Amino acid sequence: MRLNYWLTRVIGLLGLMLLNGCTQVPEGVTPVSPFELQSYLGKWYEVARLNHSFEEGLTKVTATYSLRGDGGIKVVNRGWNSEKSKWEEAIGKAYFIGSDSVGSLKVSFFGPFYGGYHIAKLDPNYQMVLIIGPSTEYAWILSRQKHPTKTQCDVYFNVAKQLGITRTQWIQIQTCQNTQKKP
Repeated sequence: MRLNYWLTRVIGLLGLMLLNGCTQVPEGVTPVSPFELQSYLGKWYEVARLNHSFEEGLTKVTATYSLRGDGGIKVVNRGWNSEKSKWEEAIGKAYFIGSDSVGSLKVSFFGPFYGGYHIAKLDPNYQMVLIIGPSTEYAWILSRQKHPTKTQCDVYFNVAKQLGITRTQWIQIQTCQNTQKKP
């Protein structure tokens, strides 16, 4: 009987540590501050992402953020699955981990399981963002424009590179436009 008591406690503690570990800020990542949620809300286009099974094969991906009644954030991720010839959508919820002036949140698309959502770089005008998940194995570059400039994209790819994410790891979803004028 005593063994079951301690085994239950240890398993529960390990479970809490595991759930908490999924929302921690990865080493080397400093979430942006100050952060203004109202400026961040709305529609974003996925420019690039690392390879994840939950987004495999999706193109034309968008993320739309809006306020929830409970003070959290509604997250709607949508993408085109060309193999199935249909739109796929995932609806989740996000909450600040600490202060709402720091771009560090936890997001969930199912049940009580949350993953980290850390804004590592954000354009001062809220036009482009680099998001790092619970580790640098999960990363996204989003833009308010479908096709940001190559110069803008390079800034975010370079910040990701400083975090250990090489350019060849990215799956580019949207084209970054070359801003040089032709002679």
